[in-house]
Amino acid sequence: MNQIEFLQITASFKDKVFRLAKRLLISTEEAEDATQEILVKLWSKNESLVAINNVEAFAMTMTKNYCLDQLKSRRAGNVKISHDNFTDKSARLDKILEDGDSLNWVEKIINQLPEQQKLIIQMRDIEQYDFEEIAKILEMNETAIRVALSRARKTIRENMSKIHRYGIE
Repeated sequence: MNQIEFLQITASFKDKVFRLAKRLLISTEEAEDATQEILVKLWSKNESLVAINNVEAFAMTMTKNYCLDQLKSRRAGNVKISHDNFTDKSARLDKILEDGDSLNWVEKIINQLPEQQKLIIQMRDIEQYDFEEIAKILEMNETAIRVALSRARKTIRENMSKIHRYGIE
């Protein structure tokens, strides 16, 4: 079979091959690639095509098989082995130790704060008093308490940043 005869035979079902590939693969680009691949395979079987009764049916079967193989290989590529079901949901030991170390550092920094800031941090952040209660207990203005709390938190944050950055700069 020469090239002209091949083109005449395949022209009648080329669009059907594309539509089947598009239906299975969804992507237009992948369907175009599949169509081209099927036509190349048919051309490579050029001599034996003469013996095939229904070349269109043969091409459609090839298209179906090719597309299903593509989908299988795509799924196999998307499979991810995950062991999340088997992991221990409790915190890792290194995380527990790191958190404990950070708490110790925060406690040391709080202990170095001025007495007033230390009291305000204790009452607001640890004991969860609201500003009005702290103002009554310390006989201070609520605005002054907010300012002192802000300064105390800033000092803690800066010192913790220095501790965690140690050796990186």
